Parts: sequence; structure tokens; C-alpha cells
Amino acid sequence: MNEIVRVACVQAESVVFDREATIDKLATLALEAAAGGAKLALFPETFVPVYPSNRWARELAHGSAGTKLWARLAQESVTLPSERLAAAARDAGIWLAVGVNELERGTIYNALLIYAPDGTLALHHRKLVPTNHERLVWGRGDGRGLDVVQTDAGLTGGLICWENLMPLARFALYERGVETYLAPTADDSEEWHDSLRHIARESRAFVLSCCVFQSAASYPDDVPLAEGGELLGRGGSAILAPDGAYLAGPLWDEEGILFADLDPARLYAARQRFDPAGHYHRPDVLSLKVT
Repeated sequence: MNEIVRVACVQAESVVFDREATIDKLATLALEAAAGGAKLALFPETFVPVYPSNRWARELAHGSAGTKLWARLAQESVTLPSERLAAAARDAGIWLAVGVNELERGTIYNALLIYAPDGTLALHHRKLVPTNHERLVWGRGDGRGLDVVQTDAGLTGGLICWENLMPLARFALYERGVETYLAPTADDSEEWHDSLRHIARESRAFVLSCCVFQSAASYPDDVPLAEGGELLGRGGSAILAPDGAYLAGPLWDEEGILFADLDPARLYAARQRFDPAGHYHRPDVLSLKVT
């Protein structure tokens, strides 16, 4: 990274269980982010077509009703290649990073896709380990997406939600020189921000965390929701500097776009004393193998 670049976190609500309408919304918001000067925009975990909240995913363990609900999610999931997502990046002329439910054959994966401004799918990462109730929904990913890609915001890669608590997964990105670290999530807790600040300081990278915002009112009437209030996800999106300071957010309880200007001087200043895969690494003692 050699120049100041503006990035965006787009905290928006999915059009629940509706792939095409959600991508329509994504395309509009990507244009809005680009109009605000962003060269890269991040959307939440499994934005397309919805994050499987435990408020309804528990139904997947309950026989025929759960089977129908899973089938509904599968039918509205993304299959690759996706010309519509590519077109959204191309029309906005930005790097577009979005979480999707990805369907391959009969399995749904939690995927993070990064599209280049020309619509090329530059990075495809599948969540390694679904967390808790998510194991009723998604298959396990692999190591192919533990990588970075050169973007306008420098070397960019990411992990999804609680993958960010996996030390070796994080280090795989550090070894590849990550400068802008993406952490889309559904964790809307204050504790998540403790992790974000640590990751920013550990990676000495800029961190973008775009969090799921969902209201109960947005769900179709035939989707059973357990009790728990109007909000299924409060958001809490934020953009952090390599020293752990907030550059934008957190944004709670509403939709919105966060913008921040990433200054490479802050990146290099933070790495003077600590560079996790550089002068503060001992590859002669410690090594990581990604398969």
C-alpha cells in the first residue's frame, strides 16, 4: 500500500431469503459506496440471501419443517460463477467483498467473495469451521481461500466471523503480507470488538469488520422465529487502524455505510516495532503449513 485509499463497510439488511432482491440492493449500495469515494466495499457475513440466525436455524433439526427451511435457503443461495455479483462490482467500479451462502451440488458453504472492479472473482474463501448451530446449515471449507489479493487497498484477504479466533488461520494471512484485513461477521457483541482491536494490533493491518444487521420484521411470516426481541442482529460494523484505534464506527442498531481513509504511513509506523511475519517472526523456530 503506497497511497491513501478510502474504503467502506456497508451495514445493510438482506432481503431475507430473496437472492435476486438482495443482489439488487447490494448493487445499489455498492454504487453509493463508490459515489462516496470508496475503492473497496465490504458487506456482512452471508449477506446473500440471509445469515442463518439461531432464532430460526434451530428449526433445521426439527424434521420436515426444518428440511423445507433448509431447501428454501439452498434455492436462494449463490452458485458460482455469479454474473450478477460480478456486474455489481463492474458497474460500481470498485473492489467488492461480500459474504454469501454458496451452493455447490447439495452443500451450502459460508463464503467470502472478493470481486475486482472488472468483475473478476479475485478471491474465494469458504469458512473453515461453521460455529455451533451453523453446522446444521453449512459444510466445512478448505485452505484455498487463505490468501491475499492485490487491491487498491493493498494486499487484502479475510476470515469469516469466529474463524478470526483461529490463531493459525490469522497467521496464514499475516505470512502472505495482509495489509487490509476483512472480518465480516454475525457477532454483534461488545466482546467481538475486543477481538478486533487485538487482531488489528497483532496483524499490524487495517481491519474492516462488517456485521449482520437483521430485524424480525424483515422476515416472511412463514419463517418461525424464537422469542428474543425485534433485532436478530444489532450490527456493530467498524474500521480499525493497525494500532487498534477506530477509524469509523462501531455502528449499532441501524443500516448505514461507514467510510474511512487508510493511510499507509500508519501501516508502516505500526510495523516498526512489531511485524508478525517479518522481523518479529522466527521461521527457523516456528512454521505454518497450509494444505
